[in-house]
Amino acid sequence: MSYYDLSFDIGFRLDILVNDQVIIEVKSVESLIDIHYKQLLTYLKLTGKKLGLLINFNTTSLGKNSIIRIVNNL
Repeated sequence: MSYYDLSFDIGFRLDILVNDQVIIEVKSVESLIDIHYKQLLTYLKLTGKKLGLLINFNTTSLGKNSIIRIVNNL
């Protein structure tokens, strides 16, 4: 994987890529913290994708607090 002129020997593993456009990062944690947002934003930047969804399944219902939309403004 390379980003600008930097080359990375280690790989990353995003959870789901939909139609080669949207990255979905799945979590099952008590609450989403800053590192979860940063992880998805890093995946977006490294792949050049614009849209990602961060979904936390450790909730009683999936709603606005458990599905977060993140946009990479390149």
